[in-house]
Amino acid sequence: MNWQGWAEIALTLGLAVAIAWPLGVYMSRVWNGERTWLDPVLGPVETLFYAAGGIDPKKSQTWHAYALALLAFNAAGFVMVYAVLRLQGGLPLNPQGFAGLSPHLAFNTAASFVTNTNWQSYGGETTMSTLSQMLVLTVQNFVSAATGATIAAALARAFVANRGEGVGNFWADLVRTTLYVLLPLCIVLSLVLVALGLPQTLAAGVDATTLEGAPQRIALFATASQEAIKQLGINGGGVFNVNSAHPFENPTPLTNLITAVSINVLGWAAFFAFGRSAMARKDIRALVISAMILLSAGAAAIYATETQPAPPWSPPMSTPRSIWKARRFASARPRRPPGRP
Repeated sequence: MNWQGWAEIALTLGLAVAIAWPLGVYMSRVWNGERTWLDPVLGPVETLFYAAGGIDPKKSQTWHAYALALLAFNAAGFVMVYAVLRLQGGLPLNPQGFAGLSPHLAFNTAASFVTNTNWQSYGGETTMSTLSQMLVLTVQNFVSAATGATIAAALARAFVANRGEGVGNFWADLVRTTLYVLLPLCIVLSLVLVALGLPQTLAAGVDATTLEGAPQRIALFATASQEAIKQLGINGGGVFNVNSAHPFENPTPLTNLITAVSINVLGWAAFFAFGRSAMARKDIRALVISAMILLSAGAAAIYATETQPAPPWSPPMSTPRSIWKARRFASARPRRPPGRP
């Protein structure tokens, strides 16, 4: 442990909270349908979504209707993810030539990504085609994170609503959170990550020659765009099997700092957005301080543990039984005939 390590932890958490404060105010404005600086650009797109879906964004839903809409949307997402993964081998944008996933792996992946768990039971670069990565996994990284935000928005409204009032419109919350919060942030972060060395291509990979002269195929994907929403949406499910330990997902110390801040910032922003929407700013400040104390204590404990030197290795103590088995094995070995070398 040294002061630099502690300073890095403090810098990461400090940047996340500092960015989250104004971002949380902005998220609250999005949740409440207030005017934002992106309205002139995204307003027509938002209206188009409502028209296509037959949605009246001003019509508030009861919590029953809100919950049913949320479950129906994510059930449809599960079916879509499962279908694409199973049919992957016959779909376009599969330059790797990967076959469709097995039923149990497709089911596991679909359930994981729809529920924002993003647990990977596969190697991304050896299992998922470019289409699967972009059409279902990246999309679910967006909408599963947006679904979580809609629940926070509905809960905030429930705190201040009368019994006869609803908790908002799920479809409007989903569209607005995706369009006004997640998408702009991911575009900016993707461009930054591309500038810092992350690949963003539809090519299957590039051929290289190792130092020993052997040919090697290096996998490439639209990595930066998926890395951005993976971090900002507090998701897992990176393009590559080892996620951010892969140099294409996290090539430099600067990208490590940016992605570490990114995966924290929306969680903190949700605190401030909830407090503003529920008109409980003082209570949220106390909650933020409590969360910071808990997170700092956990980070300090992990840092102290991981910076300890590895204990010296010592062979396991021999037991009488293990000694007996070793002697028996030695006595059972065939002896060389006399005179044989």
